[in-house]
Amino acid sequence: MTGKYTYREIDESTVYSELEDVFILSPQRLRDICKVFVKEMEKGLESDDCTLKMIPSFVTNRPTGKEVGTYLALDLGGTNFRVCEINLEGQSKVRLRAKKFTIPDSAKTADQSVLFDFLAESIAIFIKEYNINTENDINLGFTFSFPVQQTALNKGTILLWNKGFNCANSIGKDVVTLLSEALTRKQLKVNVVALVNDTVGTLMSHAYVDPGTCVGVILGTGTNAAYVESADAIPKWKGGPIKSNEMIINSEWGAFDNERKVLPWTKFDQQQDDQSTNPGKQTYEKMISGMYLGEIVRLVCKDLIERKILFGGMSSTEMDTPGKFETAYMSRIERDHTAELTDTKMVLQEILKIPYVAPRDRRIVRRICELVAIRAARLAACGVAAVVTKMNRVDTGCTVAIDGSVYEHYPHFDNRMRDALHELFGMFSENVSLQLGKDGSGIGAAVIAALADK
Repeated sequence: MTGKYTYREIDESTVYSELEDVFILSPQRLRDICKVFVKEMEKGLESDDCTLKMIPSFVTNRPTGKEVGTYLALDLGGTNFRVCEINLEGQSKVRLRAKKFTIPDSAKTADQSVLFDFLAESIAIFIKEYNINTENDINLGFTFSFPVQQTALNKGTILLWNKGFNCANSIGKDVVTLLSEALTRKQLKVNVVALVNDTVGTLMSHAYVDPGTCVGVILGTGTNAAYVESADAIPKWKGGPIKSNEMIINSEWGAFDNERKVLPWTKFDQQQDDQSTNPGKQTYEKMISGMYLGEIVRLVCKDLIERKILFGGMSSTEMDTPGKFETAYMSRIERDHTAELTDTKMVLQEILKIPYVAPRDRRIVRRICELVAIRAARLAACGVAAVVTKMNRVDTGCTVAIDGSVYEHYPHFDNRMRDALHELFGMFSENVSLQLGKDGSGIGAAVIAALADK
């Protein structure tokens, strides 16, 4: 059907009002969330049996920007991984050469030796292609974005695999040892000197350029944050005195409020959680990161379709299929400033196959996208505010380095976070500088390798 249809008699402004009641967060609600967030961080620093894991990274120094040297970095986080050669030139200057490799599906689910031999082989190809001198052993920082129990800067046992990986004979084994053995089998003179989480890498990479950086955040497909904590504020730390008296903590903040005590959890969040691969977990992540935002929009649209408020009650197979409304479509719709919202119409009709999309439908869908994204940005700002508050940096200020596709590419995400920080901190929000920390995990691994060298 392509003709017009009769709507259920409900005023457009009434629809907006109903949606805003569900998704808009007042400044007081932000303050309440922030307060609980700080308390949960404190609990996680006391004990491992808490929702926020607050994992010590064993990185106890930040760079000055004067570090020099050539290092390799391996960045493994999913299907693609990168091998980089990073030259730290001092004066906060970095030169980087990188090559991307695609891991074959067979290596993702075979014995661990297959995967690590593939990584070692890729490093060998990279060294040969770029004519890298390895007569003297070269040091490597390894960014490994899977859950590990870290026990030293260069030691960590694999807890579990996700993102489509499931390598046999690896759980409970030290990931650095597995890579080192594979490098030895290839007769490569490469020392793995640091095992790095990607958020810690983002923080350290940006700190090389801006020594005022105290926080690293990932806002992409998933989300996490790392920050600088005083050693005497980590009661669970049993690793002895720390000379610098600071430790970078990997918060694993995606799990915040799994108990659903304070976050504005809606029926749409619940529906999404029920159909996810990890129900009841990563509550905060599911409300703010790229893997989930499009799905929340789809569920809101579906609700309005069923109530005959949207598209005259007509849906499509695509709109009825979980995961089909991508966060990238939200981005495209929010960038549509045409009078007739023609790009929005194209997304809904051409991609999502809705038979007829009236101008009113386009405006409603655009508002849904805005509200879901505004909520995400404001909740992300609560996390940043909690970390800055925990560090007692509201008055003195700090730089927050943020990497990830949502922060970098989603329209207005940055400004919406800043608006929320202003509501939380007032004039002191000027002290918190949000900066894009692009491709931080590779450079960060090299910076940590350089500090390990010292």
